Amino acid sequence: MVPARWWLLLAGLAASVWLVYELPFGPRVSLPSTGAVLLLGGAALLLYGRLSIAVGPDGVRVGRARLPLTAVGTAEALTGDEARAARGPGLDRRAYVAIRGYVPGVVRIGVDDDADPTPYWLVSTRRPERLVAELEAARQTAGR
Repeated sequence: MVPARWWLLLAGLAASVWLVYELPFGPRVSLPSTGAVLLLGGAALLLYGRLSIAVGPDGVRVGRARLPLTAVGTAEALTGDEARAARGPGLDRRAYVAIRGYVPGVVRIGVDDDADPTPYWLVSTRRPERLVAELEAARQTAGR
């Protein structure tokens, strides 16, 4: 979910559109225009803020990408300066990245597959320790 202030910015944009079209054209133009801005902007915020992360017996799924449990390596939770470094200067360009700038924590999931050139996945989450625990539990259940 995107930050609340982004929704406030959308409301301000919609109010601006209403004002720009209300004065010269009246409500026949301003109301549909404002509604379109709210509808399209709200859909964009919902789609951007939705990053599904699921850990199951078949592996980990982040968005549409899937990593089987047999290829999941060590996972580490990073917060604060470590997370900033992992997202910035410490980022390997071959890594799979699914991050949101407004989410402070990330999890680095190692990829143990010689055929895969991706060294690790970097995934943003509000609860990095919980994701690491779920990954470890899934790996133990699968007998790795």
